Amino acid sequence: MYDTSARQIRDFTPLRPGCVSIYLCGATVQAAPHIGHIRSGLNFDIMRRWFEYRGLEVTFVRNVTDIDDKIITKSAEQGRPWWSIGYENERAFTDGYRALGCLPPTYEPRATGHITEMVEMMRGLIERGHAYAADGNVYFAVASFPEYLGLSNQELDNLLQPSGEGETGKRDPRDFAMWKAAKPGEPSWETPWGRGRPGWHLECSAMAHKYLGSVFDIHGGGLDLIFPHHENEIAQAKAYGDEFARYWVHNAWVTMSGEKMSKSLGNSVLVGEMVKRWRPVVLRYYLGTPHYRSMIEYSEEALREAESAFTRIEGFVQRVTELAGGVVEPAAEVPPAFAEAMDDDLGVPQALAVVHTTVRQGNSALAADDKEEAVARLAEVRAMLGVLGLDPLDPHWAGGSDRGEDLHGVVDTLVRMVLDQREAARARKDWPTADAIRDQLGRSGLVIEDGPQGPRWSLGPR
Repeated sequence: MYDTSARQIRDFTPLRPGCVSIYLCGATVQAAPHIGHIRSGLNFDIMRRWFEYRGLEVTFVRNVTDIDDKIITKSAEQGRPWWSIGYENERAFTDGYRALGCLPPTYEPRATGHITEMVEMMRGLIERGHAYAADGNVYFAVASFPEYLGLSNQELDNLLQPSGEGETGKRDPRDFAMWKAAKPGEPSWETPWGRGRPGWHLECSAMAHKYLGSVFDIHGGGLDLIFPHHENEIAQAKAYGDEFARYWVHNAWVTMSGEKMSKSLGNSVLVGEMVKRWRPVVLRYYLGTPHYRSMIEYSEEALREAESAFTRIEGFVQRVTELAGGVVEPAAEVPPAFAEAMDDDLGVPQALAVVHTTVRQGNSALAADDKEEAVARLAEVRAMLGVLGLDPLDPHWAGGSDRGEDLHGVVDTLVRMVLDQREAARARKDWPTADAIRDQLGRSGLVIEDGPQGPRWSLGPR
């Protein structure tokens, strides 16, 4: 996989044989998630699924930043408690991850639940000469850590460190805040250096240490986190004595008109609204199948293309399942070409090409009435789609309590009644009536396919 810190592809060797430990920077919960936020979760969900397919036990930690400047600002603007805003939006993120089929993390710690660990880390850094207290703030002294900026590859002399209001008492303008002195009306916690609240960077260093120890395999997040967040995490953790992450993996953004999708730019597309307009599995296909290091330029046309592509796969799965007369279990192993693509820096686009090739082979077998070959191809397709979290027969997509699934049965009964009328017209050679019924169904958004087992319907692309 591509390691940002090494700036090259590196062979992945886990710290502990048979186990993989991953820390992913998760949600900052000042607002509901847009699809750019969820993309990161999807990319690392696919990574996790591939490791598990390879037989590795994965410990996956994805944190929640439930206190920071943005949340406090929202609290003041809306006249609501900061924790109310944070919890509401944390729920929205959880709903978004779940809707798009992301497996739940092994641990999902909140920053505010780990103040004790943060205080302990600051105390250790002060004792080692890497941090100092001033005016109720605690700062990391970047000049004390020679490796600083190794991840982002910047020059220390040219560094412009982001600073917030009230960050007084710095010995060097390049130092960054680990702890911020309390301000009137803001949340705060007691420390040996006075009341205050944590800085964003300290939160992740402390939580990664608690849940994954002094060294772990992979630290992930979006490209925008390389500096200052991940750079400052490294400085804190290593200066504290941790080896920290052995590989750094960063996903690219979702953009609109060439700009990173963000709340501040006002160009976000909220997940909660998108799932009302598009099936969640289609959104997963759209966000999860480009390479994780490639930018995705958002457009309705691209979503329609994703819908059409997934519908072709879904149609094949449904046709062969009906032909087989029951569920065809996934193959024990994915095709070698799929595995080769996934082992090459999670090459999902190349792996997906193998899926589509296998679907075409299966459709050819269906056309030739070769049931055995079609079933064999379906088993391979299901194995590959399972790794990508896109198997239409997975219970997450195929059944359960979703009201849409209940309606599918109702629609199926009604469409079958109309198709029976069409079949009756065909039987008496009333071709104009049969064609008129088919055309009417088509205008309703349904695709009708005539096969050896009779006609079947599916939703057409929008």
